[in-house]
Amino acid sequence: MAQNPLSQKEIRTILETADWIIARGGRTQLAKILKESKEKKLLELGLDKNPGFGFYKYEKIDDITKKINWMIAHDFLDLKKDWKLLLIVFTDKGWLVQSDQYADMLIHEWNEWIKQGKKNPDMSYLKDRNREMILLMLEKIKASGNKNFIPYLQLWKGIDYKKVRAAILETIRVIEGKEPFDESPLKKREEKIKKALEGYSWYDIIIM
Repeated sequence: MAQNPLSQKEIRTILETADWIIARGGRTQLAKILKESKEKKLLELGLDKNPGFGFYKYEKIDDITKKINWMIAHDFLDLKKDWKLLLIVFTDKGWLVQSDQYADMLIHEWNEWIKQGKKNPDMSYLKDRNREMILLMLEKIKASGNKNFIPYLQLWKGIDYKKVRAAILETIRVIEGKEPFDESPLKKREEKIKKALEGYSWYDIIIM
């Protein structure tokens, strides 16, 4: 029997869950995380801390695997052979959605720090992250116009590479109102994500 289409929440959750094991684990491991398996290896790897741990706790492993296969068939995830293993990797379409989610998660974390009055966090955790996702995060910070982010941006600027430092400085200037902000790239990206999650073909998204 064909797998029913997954909801947007399911797609987003499976992508977020897969991010923890991308290019390091396979379908079976991903299914076990979603199932909330108490397998010793998963616990040793800290995968019980994954936000998707137990998302499908009341479903059978075979049914969860079918959902993962649906994600592969609909070009959100793929399998890459590494020696004798088949590892889960993002497709371009899957990364389009997940990088956006990840950037939002990082910004949410900053908002929580602001509420807590956190003054001097170690920003080195952002260094050597995926460059595309980091630049996206900065675009989203520009869009927020939140001046409370400026102290964190200043701290971050002091530890990252030249290209990222330049993007951080530009972000600060936009938030301070010293440079204009072009929101059209973010809006175009949001439209692509919307269409991806609504079931448009990847070809339709690319040619827009």
